[in-house]
Amino acid sequence: MQINVNGARVYAYTGSRGFDPALPTIVFVHGAAHDHSVWALQSRYFAHHRRNVLAVDLPGHGRSGGEPPASVEAIGEWLSALLDATRIEHAALVGHSLGALAVLEAAGGHPERVETIALLGPSVPMPVADVLLDAAKANDHLAYEFITGWSFAPGHQLGGNQQPGVWMTGNALRLMERSQPGALYADLLACHHYAGGIAAANKVRCPALLILGQRDLMAPAKNATALSAALAGCQVVTLPDCGHSLMTEAPDAVLDALREFL
Repeated sequence: MQINVNGARVYAYTGSRGFDPALPTIVFVHGAAHDHSVWALQSRYFAHHRRNVLAVDLPGHGRSGGEPPASVEAIGEWLSALLDATRIEHAALVGHSLGALAVLEAAGGHPERVETIALLGPSVPMPVADVLLDAAKANDHLAYEFITGWSFAPGHQLGGNQQPGVWMTGNALRLMERSQPGALYADLLACHHYAGGIAAANKVRCPALLILGQRDLMAPAKNATALSAALAGCQVVTLPDCGHSLMTEAPDAVLDALREFL
């Protein structure tokens, strides 16, 4: 589905179902240098179970035009503009990593429009190592290799994918290789500079779910402790032997947690 948001063309995957604004809506937001495809299983499930699904490509990512937003705050406002463009008054927001921070910011800034939030792999704050920022700024392929190596738990780097025939780390690397130059650096810098997570959490007025990876090196589970405390009535699900690439490493467990929550 093509949508015009703030004058730029935006792509949103609807789970192979027609967009119906009368249905309850879930917006899925990807992480750094990714696109809508990381939500393939989850978005298709909800689309085929009476939900309106928008798995978006953020500006400057995937099939969407424009430039990558410069900050988490900008993405949070962009999500509100997306709801305006699709004439959706209320939605559930689901985000991973950078997308989780953006969902948090949107829910804090526009609590009247957000029904529930699910944050996968959040970290507040979310500092990025200098070596990774430097590689991303130089558009060095090493940045993709760092992220791939750090995003998967050790066992999942060796195989064991729940989707037969799919190479988890190879697919993750190829997805980032397809991103436009500069997108990864912009995304990582937005994460690195975001300091408003707890303030946003204090403004959230809807139910919240955190899905964490026990073996997450990119956003360690302990980094979400203050966030979970700031979100009133927050539910926390920790997936054992799972890293930062939650939707790839444990697709069924992620879907089960979302199904029960949403």
